[in-house]
Amino acid sequence: MQTQAAVLNQANGPFEIENIDVGEPQAGEIRVAIKAVGICHTDLVIASGALGLQFPAVLGHEGAGFVDAVGPGVTSVKPGDKVLLTFNSCGQCRHCHDDHPAYCQSFMPLNMVCVRTDGSTRLHRDETPVADNFFGQSSFAGLAIANERNVLKIADDADLAALAPLGCGIQTGAGAVLRSLNGKAGESLVVLGGGAVGLSAVMGGAIAGCGPIIVIEPQEARRALALELGATHAIDPGAGDPVQAVRAIVPDGADMVVDTSGYLPIVESAVNMVGNLGRIGLIGVPGSLDAVLPVPIMQWLTIGGTVRGIVEGDSDPKVFLPELIAHHAAGRLPLEKFIKTYRLDEINQAIDDAHHGKCIKAVLLID
Repeated sequence: MQTQAAVLNQANGPFEIENIDVGEPQAGEIRVAIKAVGICHTDLVIASGALGLQFPAVLGHEGAGFVDAVGPGVTSVKPGDKVLLTFNSCGQCRHCHDDHPAYCQSFMPLNMVCVRTDGSTRLHRDETPVADNFFGQSSFAGLAIANERNVLKIADDADLAALAPLGCGIQTGAGAVLRSLNGKAGESLVVLGGGAVGLSAVMGGAIAGCGPIIVIEPQEARRALALELGATHAIDPGAGDPVQAVRAIVPDGADMVVDTSGYLPIVESAVNMVGNLGRIGLIGVPGSLDAVLPVPIMQWLTIGGTVRGIVEGDSDPKVFLPELIAHHAAGRLPLEKFIKTYRLDEINQAIDDAHHGKCIKAVLLID
């Protein structure tokens, strides 16, 4: 079958709208007619070629749509079902068996290599293979082939444009607080960065009953939105020393710091924001793959501090995504406040708007 897709033909784009051929789903695979797909920062990191992406390629990993066809052995969904797509996992390793699929032993080959495990692709252009299978989906296209492990059936009346970003960015930010750091009522939370992931961490903190919730973000509009979404304080990092500003609010130090920025100067300051038994969660991708976080060992021995990396908010999608959908339905996760929609052929404009602060979370709509 043919469909339109946003194809990346060289590192750092631009994306070009082209017709591509989509194969039939193989065993365990599901072909989905994509209707909405969020743009995530990870798409742009991979688009740079930093992890060896081969071109041409189709990216996109926050897809949502309708099941078009299923391959042999698929039992969880059927054609016509409305679904969300998320990251892929093997289901066989010890981490998957322990309900930690975000740390699947095969996470990289299943999500980042952009071919099937046998080296084949689902997509072709004029008989030339097109790198796909990004996060087990490649959903910047009218049709995407996913896997039973990374497809979740949702209600027939679900709003796909609102829920599509749950598949990565939203579950990552909210999950960082609710799952990775196990935030508790009354614990203090500092969020570095007020983008979609950071605002999701804020909402996760509000859901957990954390307080105070402090956001450090340079853009005034994002600081204001963070306060609207549950933050109790919003700090401009350009107005003074962020550590002093945090300590003025929580003199004993914060219980949790979640970095969503990847901006090393502010990340490095986080080690002095936390108090006894404080914990730092790292989400943001730094500008360099060689970036290092200096930790003062004696200080951290004394306070019992913890630093840990976070993938996908430690999500078990079959469990956590339904929880997030319920929070959205109850008004506790008002994603619409920072989603802006674009047509698929406006993808480059959407990315430019995000770079220049004109939108927080871009979602592409596909007819």
